[in-house]
Amino acid sequence: MYEMIFLWVLALAYILFAVIQDIRTREIANWVSFSLIIFALGFRFFYSLFQGEGFSFFYNGLIGLGIFFVLGNLFYYGKIFAGGDAKLMISLGTILPYFPDFFSNIRLFFNFLLLFLSVGFIYILITSSVLCLKNFRDFKKEFSGQLKRKKKLMLVIIFFSIILLVLGFMWTIFFMAAIMVFLVSYLFLYSKAVDEACMVRKIKTKNLREGDWLYSDLKIGRKMIKAKWDGLTKKEIHEIRKRYNQIKIREGIPFSPVFLISFILFIIFTIFNIKLWNPFW
Repeated sequence: MYEMIFLWVLALAYILFAVIQDIRTREIANWVSFSLIIFALGFRFFYSLFQGEGFSFFYNGLIGLGIFFVLGNLFYYGKIFAGGDAKLMISLGTILPYFPDFFSNIRLFFNFLLLFLSVGFIYILITSSVLCLKNFRDFKKEFSGQLKRKKKLMLVIIFFSIILLVLGFMWTIFFMAAIMVFLVSYLFLYSKAVDEACMVRKIKTKNLREGDWLYSDLKIGRKMIKAKWDGLTKKEIHEIRKRYNQIKIREGIPFSPVFLISFILFIIFTIFNIKLWNPFW
């Protein structure tokens, strides 16, 4: 148990540093996640070596790293995470495995992911609501614009939802599906309106940082710099500064606090043996 307490404290220290850095600079440095991986795996290796009870403690860290490497990349290429968040997620794969057997650790991973997604949903809802209140006029205008632009699509969704509601009087699952379809469609418009009204700002090009997201493509001579998910490179920033004094960028909401809250809850749930879901009933 003491070995896990050490890993938990180590991870908490790193996550706390990542949160502070993310809030202050809107990025998480690569060395934070990479050094956590090295320290965690190094500790697991030497603990296994000196305990003399086999290397399952170390191997489970490697397996966790592999599983969370896949998850982190899925979140990144699915455009849910920025690069720093994805790497922080990957590094936690070396921390979370607690049990000597594979399937018990898989249950831990499922419980952590459920906590993470639940906390993430609540966090985004709260932060986006605060942003809406701060920029209410712009948000109201943008949301109305989104409704007008997607009017035909929304009418189709409303019509489809009504059909599902009627079927819901016979089968309850259709009633739930109708509510989900209706809510998801409006949440999509809400997120688009928040993004356009609250997350776009002008910035002087001298203040651009590597990884910043362009609001739209920029033309520099015959070359086009694309507004891509990976963000700007140092070379692109250098080229932009030659041509523009000010441009629009798209900001993201710092997501690292979700890692901190989720990990603290995970520790509490693990200590008190609280299981959110067992995928192997």
